[in-house]
Amino acid sequence: MREKIIVPNWIEDETLATLRMVGEVISNDSTEPLSFERLKEVCADATALMAFMTEAVDRAFLEACPHLKIVAGALKGFDNIDVTACTDHGVLVTIVPDLLTEPTAELTLGLMIALTRNMRDGDTHMRTGTYAGWRARFYGGTLQGAVVGVIGAGAVGRETLRLLSGFRGTRLYHDVTPLDPTTEKALSARKAALDEIVATSDFVVLAVPLTEATLGMVDAAFISRMKPGACLINPARGSLVNEADVASALETGHLGGYAADTYEMEDWARPDRPQHVHPALLASEKTVLTPHIGSAVVEVRRAIAASAADSIITTLKGDLPETALNPQVLKG
Repeated sequence: MREKIIVPNWIEDETLATLRMVGEVISNDSTEPLSFERLKEVCADATALMAFMTEAVDRAFLEACPHLKIVAGALKGFDNIDVTACTDHGVLVTIVPDLLTEPTAELTLGLMIALTRNMRDGDTHMRTGTYAGWRARFYGGTLQGAVVGVIGAGAVGRETLRLLSGFRGTRLYHDVTPLDPTTEKALSARKAALDEIVATSDFVVLAVPLTEATLGMVDAAFISRMKPGACLINPARGSLVNEADVASALETGHLGGYAADTYEMEDWARPDRPQHVHPALLASEKTVLTPHIGSAVVEVRRAIAASAADSIITTLKGDLPETALNPQVLKG
């Protein structure tokens, strides 16, 4: 059977051309992803799927696609892919672990600065056409001298701490696996208990994956323990937070601001996910919200697609990609 490769979101033509060298490619020229039903339809006889955050790969999907050999994630966080189910069905899963780190950390600092320096309000004011010169308005905070607590010291967390080293202040991190002393010294960061980070940080940055343990970790109780007026930054996964609780805390003033690049409604693996971003977050003057652009750098997205394509080609040739999450599928 000729290999059939499904690419349900837009990627560059050169990467599609590379994939066509090993099989038939069904691609999507739109920036809107294929619907779940359409995806199942085109994958029914497919041997490879390049998956993005918009594709939910679960047991039901796999049962409808019995010829799949690989799900190549053009992503780093893979909470939308049931790796156990893939393993049970003999489907290899790969991800792109490194390419998203720097741009995501870069955006994280951008969100922090935009939030505390009131850039959104200032930009909106300028576009009214009423600007008449400097006025004593839009005063905000600063990263200089701030206590920043990063929850999660994986690649993005560490890179965020590294970028923060350009600012005066205190850098704390929390992770189940401590950094080695050399890395801590290089980052000028100190490991702290979660309670200390929550209670003392001027900025709390989420840099953990979405798992059963972290789902909804930032709720009303979590926020109530935060320093009054502190800011919460979420470049990781939307469902780490309860958006309704965040909105309530913004309204009361206990939470000084919220900046996010990810939202609950995006977490396709959640059957109970909301269909829209919480309207109170959209209406609040204390939020800075970006449309999941953490890795939206032209050369980065090109490299991510190329990496996922390389995993597909390697697998279809019978070899094991280096970024496989379940290598036992081929080794067995």
